[in-house]
Amino acid sequence: MANTNLQFKTNYAVSSKIEPFYKGGKVQISKDEKYIFCTCGSRVNVLEISTGKIIHCVEHDDQEDITSFALSCDDEMLVTASRALLLKQWDWRQANCTRSWRAIHTVPVASMTFDSTSTLLATGGCDGTIKLWDVVKQYCTHNLKGSSGVVHLVQFHPNTDLLQLFSSSLDCGIRIWDLRSSQCVCVLQSHYSAVTSLSFSPDGNAMVSSGRDKICTVWDLKTRKAKRTVPVYEAVEGVIILPGSTDLAEIRVKSKDLHFITAGSKGVLRVWEASTARCVYTQTLPSTLPSASEEDENDNPRSLTYLFHLPASARLATVTAEHNILLYQLPALTTQQQFVGYSDEVLDVKFLGKGDSHIVVATNSCQLKVFELLTNSCQILYGHTDTVLTLDVFKKGSLFASCAKDRSVRVWHMDSDSGQVRCVAQGSGHTNAVGSISCSRMKASFVATGSQDCTVKVWDLPADCSAEGGIHQLTARATEKAHDKDVNSVAVSPNDKLLASGSQDRTAKLWSLTVEGTVSLLGVFRGHRRGVWAVCFSPVDQVLATTSADGTAKLWSLQDFSCLKTFEGHDASVLKVIFVSRGTQLLTSGSDGLVKLWTIKTNECVKTLDAHQDKVWGLHASRKDDKMVTGSADSNITVWSDVTEIELAEEQAKQEDQILKQQELSNLLHGKKYLKALGLAISLDQPHTVLTVIKAIREGENSSELLEKTLLKLRQDQKESLLRYCVVWNANARNCLNAQAVLQVLLTHLPPEELLQYQGARSHLEGLIPYTERHMQRIGRLLQASMFLNYMWQKMRVAGAPSSTGQDEDMDTTPLAQAQPFFVIDKEKKSGSDERRDEGNDSDGEQDEDPDSCVEDEEELEDVSATNKASTDNGRVENGASHKTNGKHHSESEESSEEEDQEEETTVKKTKGLPVSSAQQCQTFAS
Repeated sequence: MANTNLQFKTNYAVSSKIEPFYKGGKVQISKDEKYIFCTCGSRVNVLEISTGKIIHCVEHDDQEDITSFALSCDDEMLVTASRALLLKQWDWRQANCTRSWRAIHTVPVASMTFDSTSTLLATGGCDGTIKLWDVVKQYCTHNLKGSSGVVHLVQFHPNTDLLQLFSSSLDCGIRIWDLRSSQCVCVLQSHYSAVTSLSFSPDGNAMVSSGRDKICTVWDLKTRKAKRTVPVYEAVEGVIILPGSTDLAEIRVKSKDLHFITAGSKGVLRVWEASTARCVYTQTLPSTLPSASEEDENDNPRSLTYLFHLPASARLATVTAEHNILLYQLPALTTQQQFVGYSDEVLDVKFLGKGDSHIVVATNSCQLKVFELLTNSCQILYGHTDTVLTLDVFKKGSLFASCAKDRSVRVWHMDSDSGQVRCVAQGSGHTNAVGSISCSRMKASFVATGSQDCTVKVWDLPADCSAEGGIHQLTARATEKAHDKDVNSVAVSPNDKLLASGSQDRTAKLWSLTVEGTVSLLGVFRGHRRGVWAVCFSPVDQVLATTSADGTAKLWSLQDFSCLKTFEGHDASVLKVIFVSRGTQLLTSGSDGLVKLWTIKTNECVKTLDAHQDKVWGLHASRKDDKMVTGSADSNITVWSDVTEIELAEEQAKQEDQILKQQELSNLLHGKKYLKALGLAISLDQPHTVLTVIKAIREGENSSELLEKTLLKLRQDQKESLLRYCVVWNANARNCLNAQAVLQVLLTHLPPEELLQYQGARSHLEGLIPYTERHMQRIGRLLQASMFLNYMWQKMRVAGAPSSTGQDEDMDTTPLAQAQPFFVIDKEKKSGSDERRDEGNDSDGEQDEDPDSCVEDEEELEDVSATNKASTDNGRVENGASHKTNGKHHSESEESSEEEDQEEETTVKKTKGLPVSSAQQCQTFAS
């Protein structure tokens, strides 16, 4: 089909991830303004502002949700409270819990804060009490009672000499506690709803409080009286007193009087002058955003829940009800960075911008999100009024299109210099949700859409749609009733002359896009057993790829509409398909959370990526074909890099390195530099190579002393590896002698305390015991068989010798040395037989020896002995000799035989080289 000389892809690796880090709850920014701390279920995530990455995470072991947390003012200590009524103190940089104690509160902690010295911690509980803790001396210093209901706000006065704590609960009052007397000295009454925020003036003499009763109150803390009540006409969640030393003329702060800024349900920042109770500045919203008067403020997704001042960098930070965190630069309040804490279900994702530097994401909302991959900073695009379902990008990457449940289609343009995105065109005409869209491939001339109204439409774009100006209105040049059910996918061919559509009616169709603007049917692809989820044209061949809810992907010929190939492997619906490697491979994603890489020529799944925990709706490859991006219903977005070339280069380098090391090893062995050779072999982590060195050592002169000297000079980690290799060698009859020789050195010279410190030493020793016992049993059986042969030889008559009455007695007393030539011959034959049997049983160096082989050896010996005995008896009958047994002589022969048997046993033991007590030593160490 396509170019077969192209290097196929073999694997992808995760390059970066955009995952949820904030799902509601408390947010705090570190004093050095580098990190954002935010709750996410049972975790507190630490987001680095400069990179947008989650660099630290602390989590409670009990998996209980964290109800509140506080970071000390010196940024060193983090304390968390969970529903299990536990307080935990963390070294957050190491994610290490340094201390844990009971909170004493009878119900969960609702609020927490540190004083400016980072020594006192205040916790406000849902039980109406406030506890103060000395985190240095580790004890509870105060138990403040008197609040009614949940204490949702606690804050220390910035002047530590005053030792005052401010709190608020459901009674809407602000209590001032004197920590010297542990008494409430005053209750500030002004609000009629929950007090949400307090802000102190730099000198500590004034304070501004905000509430959901749509007012802010300015307090004189010397007189403890309200100086002014400012109606702000929105539920306020955060208030900050602006510094008087900064030039804030751009936001119309023209006097030195007290000014404060509010954040609330309208979703905008507003600056107020306290002396006149006037709003002097209102932040400008994007033109695509609906105004607050057009919707209920209580349901406004842009409503602000937190407001922070970052004095060192002259910035403000806000948190929205949609879990987005925005950073604004003073004095102009321009948006500097935006982080999306939670994206909900990801429905589609595409690469965007020059060099695929950005991605655009459609989530389960009416907004689009454009992420810069380098910093994870996000732009939120408003325009659609219902959930955006799918996206597509034009060839150059700066123009893209979206469609939504609001029955509309929109075209967006990214400025190549600033990276800002704006809507340049929109169109509507479908009578139901628009679920699929495809852009023209040659140039930005049209888009095609498919809808749940069973039609496909082709929309012409104006030639100057990306130019500055208003939003162009699109009209459909062609509309066609395409299918009997929902149209799930549409795709435009690489030459812009064909259109493919896939539907819930189990078919895919091919359409002709004529110059006149009409759409005509060319053919139907039938074969899927369930609805078709995606269609995609090959970039080089006349082939169409489809995926279906039947769990398969298919390739179809555009000539005769026949099915060319079927790819099976997903356990559920296959949702997306794209061509990669110049049309020679496919990527598919499914409801099973998997992404699969297929080679078309071999019909083979090359790689399965366990990408996500839920449906993978989004799948797109970069224009350079060197990475891909996936988006899932698990709210995660993953960018993958093609690591085929990297893996090939690493494999080649590894092979070359091994060749060089093998040559070096050969040279070391030739020069009898066994210590260096053994160390090099262990570094290769190849048990067989290490075994070769051990064999070479044992073949030399004074092998036992040389082996002992070499092994004891190894480092501890090398001895650990050697012990691990011994377990492998000992499982094989051919290699057990070398394993036992190494074990004898290690077990004899190393104390048990040192051995047991080795990683996995106990399991290794336990693994050595059974095989060592089997080897010893085999040696025992061979000794018994050899002793029986020796006894039979003493009773045998040499063939061809003259028969005489006294010859039997001479035969019985013949020294063993005289019979040695005959015995050596039998032994060699027997040895050859054993070796052949061992080779048969141990052909695989890693398999265990057959325990029955020893029994077979013994039975063969018994058969041979019986045969020899029968032939000897026949010879004696033919010679007609009569055998008489002399009791005394027989007894002497038996004593002589026993002594020789003992000598033979000792000789065999020495020959075998097995340490008699290895099994017992292993049992001792293992126990």
